[in-house]
Amino acid sequence: MDSLTDNALMLRVKAGDVDRMGLLFERYHRPLFGFLYHMLGRAASCDDLVQTVFYRMLKYRHTFTSDGEFRTWMYHLARNVLADFIKKNRHAAHHTDVAEMAEHLPGGLSADAGLEQAQDVAQLHEALDRLRPEDREILVLSRFQELKYAEIARVLGTTEGAVKVRVHRAMNELKTTFLRIEN
Repeated sequence: MDSLTDNALMLRVKAGDVDRMGLLFERYHRPLFGFLYHMLGRAASCDDLVQTVFYRMLKYRHTFTSDGEFRTWMYHLARNVLADFIKKNRHAAHHTDVAEMAEHLPGGLSADAGLEQAQDVAQLHEALDRLRPEDREILVLSRFQELKYAEIARVLGTTEGAVKVRVHRAMNELKTTFLRIEN
């Protein structure tokens, strides 16, 4: 059963075999968490939001068609869940917990190298935090979630060419912001 494609699994869920949602959860809870974490910067909220995305997958399974890719549909739902969360929690700004990120650093580094890497990671996340949400989202989808430009275009409802331009501009803005923080 693990060899079924994502689309095939979701079509089975749509047909009423909701137990197949467990396989999709196993495949995608980490990538979804990563997307939401890079957009919000709060792990506790992201756990809840991942659950909400999977709940909505079940609730709106009738809207899934085999015309498109499952990942595109999933990220579309995730963006809606994120937008709803942000509307409800406008006062809770995006922030990154550097201590939480430090837990994920490799243990084999020297103390100085580890500290330097942690500072670079913190500066990168600070630069990401300063980007417009649209720019952050396009970078998270393309660089952290590793979606192809065509997939991102379908998620965002735009053209592949527009995605390429937006990624290029967002990367330039991230670089400029990072260098300002570093100095």
